[in-house]
Amino acid sequence: MSDADKTACISPVRLDIDSQFQFRCHPGVGCFTKCCRGINIILTPYDVIRLKNRVGLSSEEFLAVYTRPEIMEKTDLPVVTLKLLDDDQESCPFVRDEGCIVYEDRPTTCRYYPLGVASMVHKEGADDKGFYFFVNEPHCLGFEEDCQWTVAQWRKDQGVDIHDEINAEWTDLVVHKRSFPANIKLTEQAKQMFFMASYNIDKFREFVFGSSFLTRYEVDEETVERIRDDEVELLKFGLKWLKGVLFKVPDEEKIRVRDTAAPKADPGD
Repeated sequence: MSDADKTACISPVRLDIDSQFQFRCHPGVGCFTKCCRGINIILTPYDVIRLKNRVGLSSEEFLAVYTRPEIMEKTDLPVVTLKLLDDDQESCPFVRDEGCIVYEDRPTTCRYYPLGVASMVHKEGADDKGFYFFVNEPHCLGFEEDCQWTVAQWRKDQGVDIHDEINAEWTDLVVHKRSFPANIKLTEQAKQMFFMASYNIDKFREFVFGSSFLTRYEVDEETVERIRDDEVELLKFGLKWLKGVLFKVPDEEKIRVRDTAAPKADPGD
């Protein structure tokens, strides 16, 4: 699909959480699984955790096999997109004619479809009702199905509300960085830290527990035990750490360096 065609697929109509629409997807619709081909899906941190556990790989292995690294436009931040198959349809590696083989752990973008979500500003003072739009692809017959939803109902039904909650701090980091002037760039070390804490959860665990991190930062024992075996808690902890490292934030919103600590931890330690 050309860039012009992709642009034409996106309705300019802004939807909020209470907006209504008609849609249903199931194996009986003629376009079933077409939306899983020729796509560009940026994976969120929680997407990677769910998927790497589903296929039984470490985060490092999953990133190498199933993703492509990219720099997100207007942010200078490293992200990953789902690596498509080298077939004539550029199919998702997890799609089959009968449907998605990782459906319970599918990415956030897939859960939102046929909706898209836009975060326009840094979350401080943002509109609580959000900004959603239709990814109204011409081939999609799901809009002809007689099933009514509000955006809020769809998000809950698809489990995307949970994904959004877990990814909230990461999304906020991305939006915050997007608000910076274009000439303000991150250092390569900062990009490495962002990538590790966002996507390589196994390496980040090694960084926290196998380096001098816990002697350099003030982390209480309860938090240490909580993040040791819970990947979601470790992700949230890492995003809070990133926030304090990359941006100027109040002390209560960051993980503080101990007064007697050496300079900030290096991800290569």
